[in-house]
Amino acid sequence: MQAETDSEDQTGTAGVNRPEESVTLEDPGTETNESHSVLESTLDQHAKHTGEKPYMCGECGYRTVQKSTLSQHMRTHTGEKPHKCNQCDYTSVRKSSLARHHLAKHTAEKPYKCGECGYGTAQMYHLSQHMRIHTGEKPYKCDQCDYSATQKWNLDQHLRKHSGEKPYMCGECGFRTAQKSTLSTHMRTHTKPYKCDHCDYSAAQKSSLDQHLTQHTG
Repeated sequence: MQAETDSEDQTGTAGVNRPEESVTLEDPGTETNESHSVLESTLDQHAKHTGEKPYMCGECGYRTVQKSTLSQHMRTHTGEKPHKCNQCDYTSVRKSSLARHHLAKHTAEKPYKCGECGYGTAQMYHLSQHMRIHTGEKPYKCDQCDYSATQKWNLDQHLRKHSGEKPYMCGECGFRTAQKSTLSTHMRTHTKPYKCDHCDYSAAQKSSLDQHLTQHTG
């Protein structure tokens, strides 16, 4: 009878000490054993309560509670985007991202409406951001000065003024800048997209082309 009790203690899920799992690009960790998958699901639920994050990415050290989340994370290293839009060439890592894309780009439905001005959007998140125009709320605050912003990307852009970071680089000449829009403007110095219809003149900015055209029109 004692032997039977010992056997139960060894196989019951409550007493299992699960070894830490690390997944690399060479080891996708595919499970084929159904009983092991059931046990794994039970332990995942247990980890949610304990705060344990047993699944670790062998490439960058990212940790998570669930193995399925780690599998999604690994796509950031492999570049895999299995969820494809059937109406354009958009692809995504997550199915939820594809659903948001389809709602925003391929449906006319905009169920989320602003009660102040009638603005409509396909996503609740965008409406929440829009409402800050009316409320004046600026929840994203700089910890180095009194700047605040309605959207996080505005704050991220502002913080580069303090750090001096210039992440956007021109592949033609090495020019670097803190803002993507500035890089886009700079790239025109190489492409000169504004072209004169009367001669072979081209310009990086429309204002320069407009000024040039006065030579033809008088």
